[in-house]
Amino acid sequence: MRAFVPSPLPPQPPLDISGPLQHRLEQAVVACGRLDGVAALLPEPDLFLYAYVRREALLSSQIEGTQSSLSDLLLFELDELPGVPFDDVVEVSCYVAALEHGLARLREGMPLSGRLLREVHGKLLERGRGADKQPGEFRRTQNWIGGTRPANAHFVPPPPDVLPQCIRELENFLHAREKQPALIVAALAHVQFETIHPFLDGNGRVGRLLISLILHDAGLLRQPLLYLSLHFKKHRAEYYRQLDQVRQNGDWEAWLDFFLEGAMLTANAAVDTALRLLKLFREDEARLKSGKRSHQSMQKVFDAMRSRPISNIRQLTARTGLSFATVAKTVDAMVSIGLLRELTGNRRGRVFAYQRYVEILNEGAEPL
Repeated sequence: MRAFVPSPLPPQPPLDISGPLQHRLEQAVVACGRLDGVAALLPEPDLFLYAYVRREALLSSQIEGTQSSLSDLLLFELDELPGVPFDDVVEVSCYVAALEHGLARLREGMPLSGRLLREVHGKLLERGRGADKQPGEFRRTQNWIGGTRPANAHFVPPPPDVLPQCIRELENFLHAREKQPALIVAALAHVQFETIHPFLDGNGRVGRLLISLILHDAGLLRQPLLYLSLHFKKHRAEYYRQLDQVRQNGDWEAWLDFFLEGAMLTANAAVDTALRLLKLFREDEARLKSGKRSHQSMQKVFDAMRSRPISNIRQLTARTGLSFATVAKTVDAMVSIGLLRELTGNRRGRVFAYQRYVEILNEGAEPL
C-alpha cells in the first residue's frame, strides 16, 4: 500500500515568505481589517453573520455535490419543504450546526485540537448522508481518494496506525501558532488536515471549517466572516492541483499564494456585500417611511425580515409582538410595493422573502 504520511508542520526547509508572498500576505491582512471595520458599521452585525454562516455552509457543501440554494436552507429552517432532495438541505443544515458548535466551543476556552475536530465532525454527520460513517470518530480503517481501492487510488492518506501521531503533530503546530501569522497557519493546517484525511467522510468540509476556526481563534476578525469556500468552488481544479503539488513536490509557496489571494478576494467581496446591504437597508427604510401604512408596524416587520429574510406570518408575529392580523396586512402592503415577495402561491401558510437581500447573499452560491 502506497500511503502518504506527511512530515510535521512547519515545512522544512523554512518557507520563504519574502517578496511577492509577503506582499500577498499584507494585502490579505489589510482586506481582513477593512472587512472588520465595515462589518462594525452594520446596524446589527449578527444579522450579517447569520446570513454569512449559512452562505458558507451552502458553498462548502456544494463542493461535495449538494444542490441546495440559500432559499432552500432558509425554507428548511422554517419547517417548509425545500425544492431540492431532503438529504441535500439536511447536509447543509448540519454544516451550520457544526460551524456554530466549533465557534461556541472556542469561546468557551476549548483549544484547537483533535477533540474539537471530532466534536465538529459529530455535528456535521449527525443526520442525513454520512450518519453511518462514524460521526465524531477518527477512522480505524484505511481510506483513499479516487479509484476503487488503494492500489489504483489518486491519493492514499496515512494508515490508521499512524493517524494519532499525525493529529498530535498538527495539534502541536496549532498550539505554537503565535510564531506565524494566522492566515499562514490556516493555510498550512488546511493542507495538512486534508492530507491526513482523518475521518471516513466529511474531511473536505471539516478542513474548510478548520480555516474558519483558526482565524476566529486568532482574533483576525471580531466576527467570523471570512470563508474561502467560494474561492475554492470557483477554482476547484486549481485548488485540488495545488494540494497535489504540496504533497508531490513540497510546493508550499504556490499554495500560500493561491490561499492568500483567495483570502484577499474573499474579504474584499464580503466588504462589497456588506456595503450593498447597508445601501439596500437605507433605501428600503426610506421607501417604508414614504408609505401610507403605520410606519411603526412596517419598521418592526422590516427588522424581522432583515434578521430572517424568509419568514411566515406566524414567525413574524412572534418576533414583532404585533397581532397576526396586523402582520398579515403589513406584509401584504410590503408585497404591493415590491419590498417582499410571496413564495408559495397559497392562501394559507404563506411564506415571504426579502428578495433583494436573498439575491445579494446568493451571488456565487448558486448550485454547481
